[in-house]
Amino acid sequence: MKKALTLSLIIPVYNEERHLKACLEAIAAQSVMPDEVIVVDNNSTDASASIARSFPFVRLIHEKQQGITPARNAGFNAAKGQLLGRIDADTHLPPDWVKQVYAFYAKPDHGATALTGGCAFYNIPFPRVDAWLTSQFVFRMNRFLMGHYVLWGANMVIPAKVWRIVAKQTCPETPGIHEDLDLAIHMHRQGYDIAYQATLLVGARMRRVLEDRDKLWSNLLMWPQTLRRHHIATWPLSAIGAGFLYIGQIVPRSVVWTARRFGWQPR
Repeated sequence: MKKALTLSLIIPVYNEERHLKACLEAIAAQSVMPDEVIVVDNNSTDASASIARSFPFVRLIHEKQQGITPARNAGFNAAKGQLLGRIDADTHLPPDWVKQVYAFYAKPDHGATALTGGCAFYNIPFPRVDAWLTSQFVFRMNRFLMGHYVLWGANMVIPAKVWRIVAKQTCPETPGIHEDLDLAIHMHRQGYDIAYQATLLVGARMRRVLEDRDKLWSNLLMWPQTLRRHHIATWPLSAIGAGFLYIGQIVPRSVVWTARRFGWQPR
């Protein structure tokens, strides 16, 4: 497949030795490889950096300032590609993810558009069903509240030329806000479009509902807090949505509990 543009894939990492290997193996299995893969080690104290070094196509860099925003920025700023992809260390890309990205940006009118897609949580039963439900809140509801799609940090691409313009407008590492949502807001305010592609679906790990439940409510509150901090008038509706999502955690937890009773084991 002829590539008109070059793609750098950035992965911020902090103590992800349990998940990083599978993430990088999924990249190695791409039908079309990205031009560059950058792992940003954000002061990991485990074997994350060693795992990254074990993959010959990975470029490992270090960011001393703690936080997802400085780690993301370091990766974006160090990248050489014309397209900047960003995923999480527990993201599992389908084999045609890079190919889909190149196909999207092969269209001339997409040169200044960011691209995003959803995720199916691979550590719960019926991930595709949950992926549909998640898309309704993450993408459809935010589009209703804000007038544009948002970016999903575990599955997104932004043209480098757009990043260089928007980077100075984005908020620094700030407690209480989502950095990917912040980036989407500032992109839109600078006049750039965000496209949501349902087929650009990745695997991801549901952590806060199943593993970090004590952090779930504070994480959900970051949604309305981000909108309120950016003076988006519909933020109270997102607060109501956060409440419904918190109550809704009972459903995936109950499904997982029931499935385990019948012998299902999470990945």
